[in-house]
Amino acid sequence: MIPNCFFISPDKHWFKPTAHTRGPWDENACHAGPPTGLLARAMERLAPEQRLTRITVNLLRPVPFAGFSIEASSVRQGRTVTLSEASLIDGSGKVIITAAGMHLSTLEQSDMPTHHANMGLPESASEGPFPITGTLHGKPAFNGTGVVTRYPQGNDQHPGPTSAWLKTVPLLSDETPSAFQRICPLADCGNAFGRNAEPQDVTFMNTDLTLVLHRDPVGEWLGTESVGYWESSGIGLADARLFDASGVVGRAMQTLVLRKR
Repeated sequence: MIPNCFFISPDKHWFKPTAHTRGPWDENACHAGPPTGLLARAMERLAPEQRLTRITVNLLRPVPFAGFSIEASSVRQGRTVTLSEASLIDGSGKVIITAAGMHLSTLEQSDMPTHHANMGLPESASEGPFPITGTLHGKPAFNGTGVVTRYPQGNDQHPGPTSAWLKTVPLLSDETPSAFQRICPLADCGNAFGRNAEPQDVTFMNTDLTLVLHRDPVGEWLGTESVGYWESSGIGLADARLFDASGVVGRAMQTLVLRKR
Protein backbone atom coordinates (compact mmCIF):
# COMPACT_ATOMS: atom_id res chain seq x y z
CA MET A 1 0.00 0.00 0.00
CA ILE A 2 1.36 3.45 -0.93
CA PRO A 3 1.70 5.83 2.06
CA ASN A 4 -0.79 8.71 1.92
CA CYS A 5 1.90 11.35 1.32
CA PHE A 6 4.43 12.43 -1.30
CA PHE A 7 7.55 11.81 0.82
CA ILE A 8 8.87 9.71 3.71
CA SER A 9 11.47 11.45 5.88
CA PRO A 10 12.04 10.25 9.46
CA ASP A 11 14.99 12.63 9.95
CA LYS A 12 13.49 15.58 7.94
CA HIS A 13 16.81 15.82 6.11
CA TRP A 14 16.67 13.05 3.50
CA PHE A 15 13.40 12.87 1.58
CA LYS A 16 12.41 9.59 -0.05
CA PRO A 17 9.58 9.94 -2.59
CA THR A 18 6.58 7.63 -2.51
CA ALA A 19 4.95 6.32 -5.69
CA HIS A 20 2.55 9.32 -5.59
CA THR A 21 5.53 11.50 -6.58
CA ARG A 22 6.82 9.49 -9.55
CA GLY A 23 6.61 11.24 -12.92
CA PRO A 24 4.81 9.64 -15.88
CA TRP A 25 7.78 9.41 -18.25
CA ASP A 26 10.68 7.97 -16.22
CA GLU A 27 10.21 5.56 -13.32
CA ASN A 28 13.40 6.92 -11.75
CA ALA A 29 12.32 10.59 -11.80
CA CYS A 30 9.78 12.65 -9.83
CA HIS A 31 7.06 15.02 -10.89
CA ALA A 32 8.53 18.45 -10.03
CA GLY A 33 5.50 19.78 -8.16
CA PRO A 34 5.89 17.93 -4.84
CA PRO A 35 9.67 18.66 -4.59
CA THR A 36 8.83 22.33 -5.16
CA GLY A 37 6.59 22.08 -2.11
CA LEU A 38 9.56 20.90 -0.05
CA LEU A 39 11.67 23.80 -1.31
CA ALA A 40 8.91 26.17 -0.23
CA ARG A 41 8.78 24.42 3.16
CA ALA A 42 12.49 25.03 3.69
CA MET A 43 12.22 28.67 2.64
CA GLU A 44 9.23 29.37 4.89
CA ARG A 45 11.24 28.21 7.90
CA LEU A 46 13.84 30.90 7.22
CA ALA A 47 11.37 33.78 7.68
CA PRO A 48 8.42 32.50 9.75
CA GLU A 49 7.16 36.03 10.57
CA GLN A 50 6.78 36.88 6.89
CA ARG A 51 4.72 35.26 4.14
CA LEU A 52 6.39 33.47 1.25
CA THR A 53 4.94 35.27 -1.77
CA ARG A 54 6.98 34.07 -4.72
CA ILE A 55 9.18 31.12 -5.60
CA THR A 56 11.06 30.53 -8.85
CA VAL A 57 12.63 27.12 -9.42
CA ASN A 58 15.06 26.17 -12.17
CA LEU A 59 14.86 22.49 -13.07
CA LEU A 60 18.45 21.63 -13.93
CA ARG A 61 18.13 17.83 -13.97
CA PRO A 62 15.42 15.20 -13.39
CA VAL A 63 14.53 14.92 -9.69
CA PRO A 64 15.77 11.47 -8.57
CA PHE A 65 13.19 9.01 -7.28
CA ALA A 66 16.03 7.57 -5.15
CA GLY A 67 15.74 10.59 -2.82
CA PHE A 68 17.39 13.92 -2.08
CA SER A 69 18.13 16.55 0.55
CA ILE A 70 17.34 20.29 0.60
CA GLU A 71 19.49 23.20 1.72
CA ALA A 72 18.15 26.75 2.18
CA SER A 73 19.54 30.09 3.31
CA SER A 74 18.59 33.78 3.53
CA VAL A 75 20.07 36.11 0.91
CA ARG A 76 18.69 39.31 2.40
CA GLN A 77 16.76 39.75 5.64
CA GLY A 78 14.59 42.87 5.76
CA ARG A 79 11.66 44.23 7.76
CA THR A 80 9.43 44.31 4.68
CA VAL A 81 11.18 42.07 2.14
CA THR A 82 13.32 38.98 2.69
CA LEU A 83 14.99 37.06 -0.12
CA SER A 84 15.92 33.39 0.18
CA GLU A 85 17.45 30.64 -1.89
CA ALA A 86 17.32 26.85 -1.77
CA SER A 87 18.75 23.84 -3.58
CA LEU A 88 17.62 20.26 -4.03
CA ILE A 89 20.65 17.94 -3.92
CA ASP A 90 20.95 14.26 -4.84
CA GLY A 91 22.90 11.58 -2.99
CA SER A 92 26.14 12.36 -4.80
CA GLY A 93 26.02 16.05 -3.89
CA LYS A 94 24.85 17.20 -7.34
CA VAL A 95 22.44 20.15 -7.44
CA ILE A 96 19.21 19.16 -9.18
CA ILE A 97 17.02 22.24 -8.61
CA THR A 98 17.85 25.80 -7.59
CA ALA A 99 15.16 28.10 -6.20
CA ALA A 100 14.76 31.75 -5.25
CA GLY A 101 12.09 33.02 -2.89
CA MET A 102 10.57 36.34 -1.83
CA HIS A 103 8.97 36.81 1.60
CA LEU A 104 6.85 39.87 2.46
CA SER A 105 5.63 41.26 5.77
CA THR A 106 1.84 41.50 5.99
CA LEU A 107 -0.16 44.41 7.41
CA GLU A 108 -3.92 44.18 7.91
CA GLN A 109 -5.63 47.26 6.45
CA SER A 110 -9.41 47.56 6.32
CA ASP A 111 -11.38 48.61 3.23
CA MET A 112 -8.55 47.85 0.80
CA PRO A 113 -9.84 48.21 -2.80
CA THR A 114 -9.57 44.82 -4.47
CA HIS A 115 -10.83 42.71 -7.34
CA HIS A 116 -12.90 39.57 -6.82
CA ALA A 117 -13.40 36.84 -9.43
CA ASN A 118 -15.97 34.09 -9.02
CA MET A 119 -14.23 30.88 -10.10
CA GLY A 120 -16.99 28.49 -9.05
CA LEU A 121 -16.94 25.73 -6.44
CA PRO A 122 -15.32 22.28 -6.49
CA GLU A 123 -18.61 20.74 -5.33
CA SER A 124 -20.22 21.73 -8.64
CA ALA A 125 -17.46 20.15 -10.75
CA SER A 126 -17.34 16.57 -12.02
CA GLU A 127 -14.52 14.12 -11.29
CA GLY A 128 -12.46 13.13 -14.30
CA PRO A 129 -9.03 11.83 -15.30
CA PHE A 130 -5.82 13.82 -14.99
CA PRO A 131 -5.00 15.16 -18.51
CA ILE A 132 -1.97 12.87 -18.88
CA THR A 133 -3.62 9.53 -18.21
CA GLY A 134 -0.88 7.01 -18.87
CA THR A 135 2.79 6.42 -18.09
CA LEU A 136 5.72 5.02 -20.04
CA HIS A 137 6.68 2.67 -17.21
CA GLY A 138 3.37 1.22 -16.03
CA LYS A 139 4.03 1.99 -12.37
CA PRO A 140 1.93 4.09 -9.95
CA ALA A 141 2.67 7.78 -10.49
CA PHE A 142 1.55 11.31 -9.60
CA ASN A 143 -1.02 11.51 -12.39
CA GLY A 144 -2.70 8.30 -11.26
CA THR A 145 -2.51 8.17 -7.45
CA GLY A 146 -1.19 11.50 -6.15
CA VAL A 147 -4.01 13.74 -7.35
CA VAL A 148 -7.79 13.77 -7.77
CA THR A 149 -9.18 15.97 -10.55
CA ARG A 150 -12.56 17.64 -11.05
CA TYR A 151 -13.64 19.64 -14.10
CA PRO A 152 -16.17 22.51 -14.13
CA GLN A 153 -18.91 22.31 -16.75
CA GLY A 154 -17.51 22.79 -20.25
CA ASN A 155 -14.02 21.56 -19.33
CA ASP A 156 -12.39 18.15 -19.64
CA GLN A 157 -9.01 16.42 -19.96
CA HIS A 158 -8.55 17.17 -23.66
CA PRO A 159 -6.04 19.72 -25.11
CA GLY A 160 -6.80 23.42 -25.03
CA PRO A 161 -7.30 26.08 -22.33
CA THR A 162 -8.68 24.25 -19.31
CA SER A 163 -10.01 24.94 -15.83
CA ALA A 164 -9.85 22.21 -13.19
CA TRP A 165 -9.95 21.57 -9.46
CA LEU A 166 -7.29 19.35 -7.86
CA LYS A 167 -6.76 17.74 -4.49
CA THR A 168 -3.44 16.08 -3.66
CA VAL A 169 -2.00 14.01 -0.84
CA PRO A 170 0.14 15.97 1.72
CA LEU A 171 3.89 16.34 1.39
CA LEU A 172 4.62 14.44 4.64
CA SER A 173 2.40 12.15 6.66
CA ASP A 174 3.16 13.81 10.02
CA GLU A 175 2.88 17.48 8.96
CA THR A 176 0.06 19.71 7.80
CA PRO A 177 1.37 21.57 4.74
CA SER A 178 1.18 25.35 4.62
CA ALA A 179 -1.07 26.97 2.04
CA PHE A 180 1.93 27.70 -0.18
CA GLN A 181 3.27 24.16 0.10
CA ARG A 182 -0.13 22.68 -0.69
CA ILE A 183 -0.55 24.53 -3.99
CA CYS A 184 2.94 23.72 -5.34
CA PRO A 185 2.04 20.31 -6.86
CA LEU A 186 -0.90 21.93 -8.66
CA ALA A 187 1.20 24.89 -9.83
CA ASP A 188 3.50 22.60 -11.80
CA CYS A 189 0.59 21.09 -13.78
CA GLY A 190 -0.26 24.06 -16.00
CA ASN A 191 1.67 22.68 -18.98
CA ALA A 192 -0.42 19.49 -18.83
CA PHE A 193 -3.84 21.12 -18.39
CA GLY A 194 -3.23 23.92 -20.90
CA ARG A 195 -1.41 21.81 -23.52
CA ASN A 196 -2.28 22.32 -27.19
CA ALA A 197 -1.56 18.74 -28.29
CA GLU A 198 -1.04 15.32 -26.79
CA PRO A 199 2.46 14.26 -25.66
CA GLN A 200 2.68 11.54 -28.30
CA ASP A 201 2.60 14.36 -30.89
CA VAL A 202 4.49 17.17 -29.12
CA THR A 203 6.51 17.04 -25.90
CA PHE A 204 6.16 20.07 -23.61
CA MET A 205 8.78 19.78 -20.88
CA ASN A 206 9.02 22.73 -18.49
CA THR A 207 12.45 23.99 -17.50
CA ASP A 208 11.28 26.17 -14.62
CA LEU A 209 8.30 27.22 -12.49
CA THR A 210 7.46 30.64 -11.09
CA LEU A 211 4.66 30.69 -8.53
CA VAL A 212 3.30 33.98 -7.13
CA LEU A 213 0.54 34.07 -4.49
CA HIS A 214 -1.03 37.37 -3.45
CA ARG A 215 -3.02 35.56 -0.75
CA ASP A 216 -3.00 32.17 0.93
CA PRO A 217 -5.29 29.61 -0.74
CA VAL A 218 -7.87 28.01 1.54
CA GLY A 219 -9.15 24.44 1.49
CA GLU A 220 -8.03 21.07 0.13
CA TRP A 221 -9.48 21.63 -3.36
CA LEU A 222 -7.50 24.20 -5.36
CA GLY A 223 -8.02 25.29 -8.94
CA THR A 224 -6.11 26.11 -12.10
CA GLU A 225 -7.16 27.95 -15.25
CA SER A 226 -4.37 27.02 -17.65
CA VAL A 227 -3.42 28.21 -21.14
CA GLY A 228 -0.48 27.11 -23.31
CA TYR A 229 1.26 29.55 -25.66
CA TRP A 230 3.28 27.44 -28.08
CA GLU A 231 5.58 28.92 -30.73
CA SER A 232 7.20 27.45 -33.87
CA SER A 233 10.61 28.28 -32.33
CA GLY A 234 10.13 25.35 -29.96
CA ILE A 235 9.73 27.64 -26.93
CA GLY A 236 6.45 28.02 -25.10
CA LEU A 237 4.77 29.35 -21.98
CA ALA A 238 2.24 27.70 -19.71
CA ASP A 239 0.25 30.38 -17.87
CA ALA A 240 -2.07 29.30 -15.08
CA ARG A 241 -4.36 31.45 -12.95
CA LEU A 242 -4.72 29.74 -9.56
CA PHE A 243 -7.77 29.95 -7.34
CA ASP A 244 -9.75 28.54 -4.44
CA ALA A 245 -13.47 28.61 -3.64
CA SER A 246 -13.24 32.32 -2.74
CA GLY A 247 -11.50 33.43 -5.93
CA VAL A 248 -8.08 33.99 -7.48
CA VAL A 249 -5.01 33.48 -5.26
CA GLY A 250 -2.11 33.89 -7.70
CA ARG A 251 -0.42 32.71 -10.85
CA ALA A 252 2.00 30.01 -12.03
CA MET A 253 4.14 30.22 -15.15
CA GLN A 254 6.38 27.62 -16.79
CA THR A 255 8.85 28.05 -19.65
CA LEU A 256 8.45 25.14 -22.06
CA VAL A 257 10.71 23.27 -24.48
CA LEU A 258 8.49 22.07 -27.33
CA ARG A 259 9.55 19.24 -29.61
CA LYS A 260 7.49 17.50 -32.30
CA ARG A 261 7.74 13.73 -32.22
